[in-house]
Amino acid sequence: MAPDPFERWHDLGAFIRDQRRSSRLSLRGLSERAGISNPYLSQIERGLRKPSAEILQGIAKGLRISAETLYERAGLLEERPAGPNLVAEILRDTTITEDHKDALVRIYRSFQAEVAARNGSRLESPLE
Repeated sequence: MAPDPFERWHDLGAFIRDQRRSSRLSLRGLSERAGISNPYLSQIERGLRKPSAEILQGIAKGLRISAETLYERAGLLEERPAGPNLVAEILRDTTITEDHKDALVRIYRSFQAEVAARNGSRLESPLE
């Protein structure tokens, strides 16, 4: 049986709120990063609004998480089997600076791109 749409939006909003809080971002801070209004983001977090894929992408960018994660939670993408997400873990780390996080992510992605090139495949960035 498919989940109740209200429950899905409520769960998505709670997830966004938890991610925002764990990133130590205020509602206003995330709304500015995501390019949406403060009241609209508040309504999304409370499960009162159904955000578009474009809005979810902005929120993901503001939270520095994969847009795919939010798309799956919103039911826009089929969930994939869970695997390691090193980029998400790096971005969640509170013991290093944002510059350190950016450097680690760039290094990790360069290694991924090198392996993908060697294997003849294209690697999609988990933050796009």
